[in-house]
Amino acid sequence: MRRGGAEAVVGDPGRVTLHRLNAVEYDNTVRDLFGTSLHPGRELPPDDSGYGFDNNADVLSLSPLHIERYQASAQALVDEALRDGGRALVVTCDPGVVGESACLREVVARFGRRAWRRPLTEDELGELEGFLAVAREWGGGFDDALRMALQALLISQNFVFRVELDAEPASPAPHLLEDHQLAARLSYFLWSSTPDETLLAHADAGRLRDPADLRAEVARMLADPRSRAIADNFAGQWLRARALDVHEVDAQTYPQYRPELRDAFREEAWRYVDTFVHEDLGMERFLTADFTFVNDTLARYYGLPSTGDATFRRVSLAGTPRVGVLTQGAVLTATSHGNRTSPAGRGLWVLSKLLCSAPPPPPPNTPALRGGPSVSGTLRERLEAHRRDAQCAACHQAMDPIGFAFERFDGVGGYRATEAGNPIDVSGRLPTGETFDGPAQLAVILAGDARYARCVTSQMLTYALGRGLNEDDETSVDDIRRGWSAGGMRLRDLVERVVLSDPFRKRRGEPTLPGGAQ
Repeated sequence: MRRGGAEAVVGDPGRVTLHRLNAVEYDNTVRDLFGTSLHPGRELPPDDSGYGFDNNADVLSLSPLHIERYQASAQALVDEALRDGGRALVVTCDPGVVGESACLREVVARFGRRAWRRPLTEDELGELEGFLAVAREWGGGFDDALRMALQALLISQNFVFRVELDAEPASPAPHLLEDHQLAARLSYFLWSSTPDETLLAHADAGRLRDPADLRAEVARMLADPRSRAIADNFAGQWLRARALDVHEVDAQTYPQYRPELRDAFREEAWRYVDTFVHEDLGMERFLTADFTFVNDTLARYYGLPSTGDATFRRVSLAGTPRVGVLTQGAVLTATSHGNRTSPAGRGLWVLSKLLCSAPPPPPPNTPALRGGPSVSGTLRERLEAHRRDAQCAACHQAMDPIGFAFERFDGVGGYRATEAGNPIDVSGRLPTGETFDGPAQLAVILAGDARYARCVTSQMLTYALGRGLNEDDETSVDDIRRGWSAGGMRLRDLVERVVLSDPFRKRRGEPTLPGGAQ
């Protein structure tokens, strides 16, 4: 097997390129370093996505605007931290007692270890300690040197990037990650943030190479509130709940879609996923469960009994047309057009995100679906006519039957019995031959499809590594999936199996090709 002209080794764990913190990771990291309520990540240029996630290292480029914003953020964060009240959290020594040079060294060593996610070298400490001489030359003192040193830590590539180095950069031989590099992978996977003191202590002691210790850290970190990042950032992109922030809905068509409803959709999705992270529930039920989480706004929208206030509560869906994640407002809205449903879009989402079996993109010059006031009949009837076009048939035959199952939910997830006075047919037949009538029956079919467990595994591994998967990862995906399926398909078990996998714990160098290319 070859990759990029170089011979790949058996069991190749791959490699992740230099990984810039995305905006969410940047915000979470400075939050955990300073305890700040500032959100400088919101001022950064928007992050691109690769393979469905915005933590993909290959698309996280660095622009001049990034550098400008990093410098401004570093100044604002340090100024806030050194004000009265916050200073004691950063400055842990008295320069008048231990000496200015010794105190500066102590502060930058302690803070730098957290910021750079590893202990600083003697040379690095010496360079930062040198700001004291610079400050004195300019007529300043200890506080000026401290500000310069802390800002230097925050604009360094060692902070902005998650740096992983190979002892032999040109060697294709797999090797275990150094403990601090593994700690960073783990914390940004589970928390989208920097390692805490406990995790760094395990890395300092070299314990993370022990699978038992790694399992214990996964359990500890999943019990921490910061593990909400799994639901917010992994599932939020996988299920497209985060897309609601930029999804445009036509206010005339759907005047009921207001910010409070959008926010309730997102909260429902987060609480639902978080339940599967922390409770003993198999992921088959993720599609078929008869419960969800609502506040009063969402309960009224779903036609459920009032909860009485804005607090979200777990409620039963028994006897309602909703089931599992498939009929949640976030999914149904994000997979629709702004002014109508999209059976093709909803079907494509199921195929690509739940079964990893997306059809190819449409060919150029594919005719659009006719719309407008002169068009009659249900959307299903119009799509069936659309599929008679040979250019459209192949893809739509795979997507549309799945999407039709959800047609009793409008473009913002509201239930409807008819469309323009016409009854809505939610039955269908999959290319594999199974038939269904509505989302509940479809959910059962999807939950039992072997592609579902493998696809969830693939999505999770892609997010955890921060890179796209390739043919060398297929064995790892299959190994993880087999063990996970046999163990009951609990989401936290999948997280642990991903962390213990070779692609997560190992990396390799990049062989140099003739002419110096890699």
